[in-house]
Formats: sequence, structure tokens, C-alpha cells
Amino acid sequence: MCGRYALGIRAAFVRHEIQQQGLQVDDAPNDDDVRETYNFAPGSYGLVYRAEVPDQGVRAEDEQVHHEVSDVEQPAEAEGPQAQPPRSSQASRKEYKYELKAMKWGLIPFWTKRSPDYGSMLRTINCRDDSLVENRGMWNTMKQRKRCIVICQGFYEWLKKGPGGREKIPHFVKRKDGHLMCFAGLWDCAKYEDAEEKLYTYTIITTDSNKQLKFLHDRMPVILDAGSDEMKMWLDPERNKWSKELQSLLQPYNGELECYPVNKDVGKVGNNSADFIVPIDSKENKKNIANFFASSTKSTDKQKAGATKENTKVTTSPKIENGEDENRETKDHEGSENNAPIPVPAQEDEDAKGMKRQHSPDKETSRVKAAKIDQSPRKGKQPGLTPSSRKTRSATSNGTLPKSASPKKSADGSQRITNFFVK
Repeated sequence: MCGRYALGIRAAFVRHEIQQQGLQVDDAPNDDDVRETYNFAPGSYGLVYRAEVPDQGVRAEDEQVHHEVSDVEQPAEAEGPQAQPPRSSQASRKEYKYELKAMKWGLIPFWTKRSPDYGSMLRTINCRDDSLVENRGMWNTMKQRKRCIVICQGFYEWLKKGPGGREKIPHFVKRKDGHLMCFAGLWDCAKYEDAEEKLYTYTIITTDSNKQLKFLHDRMPVILDAGSDEMKMWLDPERNKWSKELQSLLQPYNGELECYPVNKDVGKVGNNSADFIVPIDSKENKKNIANFFASSTKSTDKQKAGATKENTKVTTSPKIENGEDENRETKDHEGSENNAPIPVPAQEDEDAKGMKRQHSPDKETSRVKAAKIDQSPRKGKQPGLTPSSRKTRSATSNGTLPKSASPKKSADGSQRITNFFVK
């Protein structure tokens, strides 16, 4: 099955490429006559390689006339022992020209008088190889006298996955050696009743898939190697009778192919991009690698920025400047706990030059308040207090009561909680 392929190349380039592979090209269309696209759909004009023959092909009677004329034109040889054997038909063979021609994909038989609808044309974009075995049916005339090669870069096929095959993943198939693909095809020429110009169309012959593509689809196009004997036989216009030799050419391809998933956007006919023939895995890997290095760069930048901030904090912190004679001698002092040396007492003028400690207003205030609280009541009455018949004690006082003073009990036998601590 072949329902879409890639033809993202110009006719001039195709001509050069197939000439490099040993094929004869005597004529080719202009680049504007063929759609250059990576999403070639049915109904578009593609490149077809064929022998330059009449629209009805080379018929058997035409070939016989050609050979008879060739024999008559040759001078007669004298009879006798020196006589030469007659020329064979191979010797009188006509030299044909070969061309690249722009044709519409979706074969329309020559007997068609009106333009068919799109659905009818879709039924003839492919031709099964097993439908050519018998000499009957719509393909009978084309297979005998109108054989061609369809040129492209590769073809698409959709892998069906999921329940009911709802998910379809497009795959692109191409030659591993990078050469252009050559599909075996058939062509025809029709002229509608209300048209002045002829319409050339073609179909692609399909066969069973090879082992490599079995997972993808059960059918694949018949692929011939450019310049091979098989291709020369297929294109020979004088092989105008279908034979087992021609039928044997329609086999699954045994060469090396590449097959890989591609962008799903190729599923829409109107889309066209060179990315459609690029493996989607390699694109994702490139993206992932780019993201990896981008994230690494970002993290490195963040680390550098953090280090810069730390350096800024360190450099902007306030510095403590020492006095000119801050470095003083030390002496041993046995009174310390670990006998560590302590500084030698500095002179008063040197202390004035050194760094002075300053207390914050908050600490000074707290010291004043603490001093006021620590003042305990002394003998006599404190100024500012109202006279009372009962002596008072400071809450912070740790003195004991005089022996003459005994704890007084209330009428109910209870005593103050402070008396508990006295005991």
C-alpha cells in the first residue's frame, strides 16, 4: 500500500540523480510542472520515468511493421557459401528515447470520457501485483504496453496501535544508501469529451511486504534498483506481451531500507515540511540534549550568582579597626585555669588609643532598672512609703526571721505561704 510519499526535490535534480545511476534521460519537465513537496498526495503531479512511445504504447503490429521495414532497407546479400545469416529482430531493434514526464497520481483509463470524482481516482492510486497475473481486467492494456517508473525519496505508512487501531503513527521508509526510490508503475492517457488537452495519469504497483516492514503493513510498493537489468526489462517498450518474466519482477524488495516514525503532522495533506522525513526520535533527543545543557548552564549561573552574593556580603560587612599599638606583649600568669598567657597591662594612654567598648542605651537602661530592684529595705522606713504598723520584707531578701518573731496564725489556723519557707 502506498497512499503518500515524499517528492521534495526538483525535476532538474531528479534528472541529474538518475543519470548518475546510468539511466538515459532525453527530456524532462520544468521544475514548475511538478509539485516539490514532502507530503505528496493522490491527485498531485509527480515525476514518471518511461520510454517515449505513442499514447497507445508500442503494439505488436507496430513492432512487426518496424522489423519488416528494417529488413527491406538492408541490402540483400549474395546467396552461396559466403551468404550471411539474416539479421535478428534484436539487431533491428529501434533505439527509444527515455524521458521524465509529469503525470497525475491516480490512473484514469484511456476509455474514460468524463472526469471521475476524487473517490474513484483514489481507488486507482495503487495496483495489486496479483491482479496482473491474468490477462484481463482494466490493467490488461497498461501492463503490456504502458509500464513506467515512479520517482520519489521514500513513502509513508501508518502503524495502527491501540484498541481498534485508533492511534496511527506515521513512518517514513527510504533506501538506506540514500538514493532515490524507483517504484514499478503503469501509466495511461485519456482525453475527456469537453477537454482539449490530454491527461496523463499513473498508478503504483504494490506487493507483499518484506520481513522488515511486516510490522508496519502487509503491502508495500514494488521497488526496482535504478539501472538494473530488472528495470531495463520493465521499461522495454518492445516487451509488449505480458509474460512470467515481467510478473516475476513484482517481488518484495530485498535491499536495505530505513524505517522510522515521523511527525504526525504529515497526516494532513495540506501540511508540508522537510521535518516530515526526519526521525522524530532524533529531534526529541536533540531537544533533550539542548535542554540538558541549558539547565546545566542555568544552575552554573545560579551558583555563580550565589557565590557573588556571598562575596558581597563578606566584603560589605563592617570592619573592626584596631589601634596602632593593639599588638601587645604577653606574660605568664599562674592564676588562670589553663595557665594561658594573658596580655600585659597596657598604659593609660595606650588604652585611650585602642578600641573602646560601648554599651547600647538599652543595656544601660536595663542595668539601671536592675540596680533599683536590687535595693533592699534597710532599717527604718523607706522614704516615700506610707507608715504602717506592720514591718515589710523585700521579695528578694534571703534573711531569716528573728528568734523573737514567730509566725502568726490566722483565726482559722492557716498561715502565710512565706512562713512555709522559714521552716
